[in-house]
Parts: sequence; structure tokens; C-alpha cells
Amino acid sequence: MNHHNVSSVLQRVRDENPLVHNITNVVVTNFTANGLLALGASPVMAYAPEEVADMVRISRALVLNIGTLNKDVVSSMILAGKTANELGIPVIFDPVGAGATLFRTEMAQKIILEVKVSVIRGNAAEVANVLGEKWEIKGVDGGSRQGSNVELAVTAAQKLRTTVVITGKEDVLTDGKTTYLVSNGHPLLTKVTGTGCLLTSVIGAFAGVEKDLLLAGVSALTFYGIAAEKAFEKAGDLGPGSFQIEFLNQLSLVSSEDIQKFASFKQV
Repeated sequence: MNHHNVSSVLQRVRDENPLVHNITNVVVTNFTANGLLALGASPVMAYAPEEVADMVRISRALVLNIGTLNKDVVSSMILAGKTANELGIPVIFDPVGAGATLFRTEMAQKIILEVKVSVIRGNAAEVANVLGEKWEIKGVDGGSRQGSNVELAVTAAQKLRTTVVITGKEDVLTDGKTTYLVSNGHPLLTKVTGTGCLLTSVIGAFAGVEKDLLLAGVSALTFYGIAAEKAFEKAGDLGPGSFQIEFLNQLSLVSSEDIQKFASFKQV
């Protein structure tokens, strides 16, 4: 995988304008939609069990996010996920806050059991709790870190038979055999709610145009991180509110050439 391959996926997202079906949480719906639009993808948010299967059929990717979950939403997620599986549409899963409560952890594990997930994206504590390892988590934010994120990601990918992204100071992406570290990004992302959730949807957009999930994932992570770096340069000193607005701007402005120039990733 080289910088040219990674940068080309962004242009394909903008050329193909993939429809990304998000069953996500109420906290981030607007930010997720705006972020996908800025990137050049098309967002749709549909939750009703009467229409989720039909919406999946016209989409290029399905994103499932349990940030504000209830049993009805989980039922819709599983229905949509099974439809996506039948059609070969990638399913991206964000187990927000897994480990915070028993219900949340059980629902995350239920989705993983009933739907073939293409990519799981979470922090280390969330991924560990989906696996059944009890890592501390504070609300829906990652708590104390134990062990290596790389080891955890590889173990999760192998046991769950999926591609795993663990985001942190360095992002880890692995299919259980091949592993990449991505270093792009900025800590101010953690001061704006929904940036992790939007990243999951951005990975969905990239997976919607690129079947190689490692290439799609590295492309999405480097693009997203570079947008954050550029947003900080422009507006970081003004605080998280201004950073959020500039970040949306940069999701639209970051180019394939920027990715070739600034991408920071390596295979480990």
C-alpha cells in the first residue's frame, strides 16, 4: 500500500458520491450528515423497521452506531444488517460505550453475533468489551488503558473475523493478518462530540467505493486525520467550537494531493 493508492480512494468517493445509510445516535446525527456531505458522500438516516431494508438496498454502505440505543433501534439495526449481508453491502459497526452498562454490552455483542460486520471502529475499551474483556470505560469515553492496542485489535479481528479499527493517539487498523498504524490526527478532536462517530461513517463512505477494507480504512483514517491537522492550524487556538466548524470545512477541502503529501501510516 502506498500514498498514491491511499489518496486515490478519496477522489473516488467524491466522484461516486456513495449513499451511506446511518442508523446512528441522536447526539451526532446532524454532525454526521454534514461531515459526509462535506466529504462528498451522501448521508441518509433511517431507523423505522418498515423501511430500513429498502434503504439499505439503495445504499453503498451501512453504519450501525449504538450511542443512544434501545431495543427497537437494535432490531432495526439487525434487520438492516442482515439485508446488507444478503446484498454484499459493507456494514460498519461503532459499539459506542460498550462496557458502560450490561445492556449496552449485550446489545453490541448481539449485533456482532447476528450481523456479519465488515469493520468495527471503536476505542480500545469498547472493542475489548465487545470481545468480552472487561476494560474500564467512563460513560461512552474510553477509560484506563491496559495492554497493547495492536495486540487487542489483532485478537479482536481474529476472534470476530472482521476488520478492526481502534482509534487513539495512533490509530490501529487490522484484518488479523496485516496491521497498519496511522499517525495523522489532532487531540482537539476529542473535545468535539461526534468526531469518532463521524469517522465511523467516513470509513463507511470509503468502504462503499473500495472493497479492500484495509485500503479503504487507511485512506479514511489518513484523510480524516489530515483534515483535523489542517483545521487546528486554521482555528485551533480559537477553541473547540471554531475547530469543529473549520474541521467540516477541511473535510471538503483536503485533496488527494494533500493525502499524498501528509499521510503518515506504516505497516507493523
